[in-house]
Amino acid sequence: MQLALGMGYWSSGPPADAAEQIATAERLEFDSIWTAEAYGSDALTPLAWWGAATERIGLGTSICQISARTPAAVAMAAMTMDHLSGGRFRLGLGASGPQVVEGWYGQPYPKPLARTREYVEIVRRIFARDEPVSFDGEHYQLPYPGGTGLGKPLKSTIHPLRTDIPIYLGAEGPKNVAMTAEIADGWLPLFFSPADNDFYHEALSEGFARPGARRGFDDFDVAAVVPVVIDDDVEAAADMIRPMLALYAGGMGAKEANFHLNVFARMGFADACASIQDHYLNGDKKAAIAAVPTQMVEAVALVGPPAKIADDLAAWDESVVNTLVVSGPPPLLEGIAAIVQG
Repeated sequence: MQLALGMGYWSSGPPADAAEQIATAERLEFDSIWTAEAYGSDALTPLAWWGAATERIGLGTSICQISARTPAAVAMAAMTMDHLSGGRFRLGLGASGPQVVEGWYGQPYPKPLARTREYVEIVRRIFARDEPVSFDGEHYQLPYPGGTGLGKPLKSTIHPLRTDIPIYLGAEGPKNVAMTAEIADGWLPLFFSPADNDFYHEALSEGFARPGARRGFDDFDVAAVVPVVIDDDVEAAADMIRPMLALYAGGMGAKEANFHLNVFARMGFADACASIQDHYLNGDKKAAIAAVPTQMVEAVALVGPPAKIADDLAAWDESVVNTLVVSGPPPLLEGIAAIVQG
């Protein structure tokens, strides 16, 4: 199992020790660093800025939201990043949810799986640069139909450094995970629990078995975001994770359409999630945080003293996950690296 560094998206501003985190990750031979976006900082600009100070480590987006950019725009950015980084770029994409897509981007949210499939196909055609790109899908059309009538199929002016830039997808539900296994090069689960490994193994297997699937378990990367807090006091460590889980399970999405809550409900925390969401949507964030059980934290995070984390890692090592995407200050990165590599 390999380690990666998750830089996430910003809160009020860029993390003060970002450069030190990334330098530490590269020194410790982490596989890659990943940036994210929601409705604030974007994923691509920080990755380019910070990536310019690196030489070896992979550079990935976890995730670029497909409603934020047309397929052509994200393909242009990916090819540009791949050239500038010497072939180290990985394109992570995701559909986000209706609250962000409709509320922030002002875009419709129809059929996210079908839309993602079309999006990826167009991006791959642009990467291939075999011919001018035209596409007549349900959700995307190139050239644009109607308008002035002057639009014509075009081919990228730049030659991609790699025509097979890896594409990862953020996915949570079983149908989305299966499609990810079918059409992508990697999966970026946000809340993965080794206890649910059989569930996800089955979904991935279904996708790999489909006609035309690109990869299989041997060459497909599952890079899971795994919060880590090393502390002799397990409850104190869990307290560091509870606010984030309360946000995603309780406040990230509408009451009837919170995909993150559904993930935790499948793990067996449906009652806890109902309480968390009620408190969060009623404006009582402290009660929502307090309602996150320690078992829910331990299901998706590594918390506690080094010996406990080393024991807990065994379940992750036996799962479909290949890469642990961790985040934190340089001492934490050094600590988890020592546990994983030791």
